[in-house]
Amino acid sequence: MADRISVLLVDDHTLVRRGFRRILEDEPDIKVAGEASDGVGAVKLADELRPDVIVMDCAMPGMNGLEATRQIMGRHPDALVLMLSMHPEETLVRQALEAGARGYVLKNAVDLELGAAIRRVAKGETVLDSQLKRPETLKGKRHAALTPRELEVLQMIVDGKSNKEIATVLDLSANTVAVHRANMMDALGIHKAAELVVYAIRNGLVDLP
Repeated sequence: MADRISVLLVDDHTLVRRGFRRILEDEPDIKVAGEASDGVGAVKLADELRPDVIVMDCAMPGMNGLEATRQIMGRHPDALVLMLSMHPEETLVRQALEAGARGYVLKNAVDLELGAAIRRVAKGETVLDSQLKRPETLKGKRHAALTPRELEVLQMIVDGKSNKEIATVLDLSANTVAVHRANMMDALGIHKAAELVVYAIRNGLVDLP
């Protein structure tokens, strides 16, 4: 398939990477473009391969997954990182989202659907493992600076919908949706679209699936 989702696997354990590769080899719409065993290698291969989704281990010796994600996002703001971790602590979830990850999934989950999580991230959705306790910072009141319509648009942006798709759902023009997006970024003091999503999640402005 020409439109398969290309994935970079990053984990310091060879057996874990091999297991994930075997899982993904059974998915007809996903291909493993490369593997890295540490954060430095992840940043290098992200530059070289420009994968659709980076499956990133959180805890690695040397440069960990959080720092690797920060560096990758600094180089490629549109990169999509799915963080895998053995640890469900709120602090780590929050740090992963702040670093720019679009998902946080527990590696030891019995029902880990890696392919499904990758597909959702590839669509622009944010994926949080159902076993995770919702971080306190994600429970805040909605920001008073945003109008109800802007919050509606923001929810759809976080859900991965394009301006055109949002316009169709809300019966608006794509230009009006773009204006809403620009107004929200201006009101919140945000300059990049990716930061808007992270801010919305961190401050509880949207509902996560």
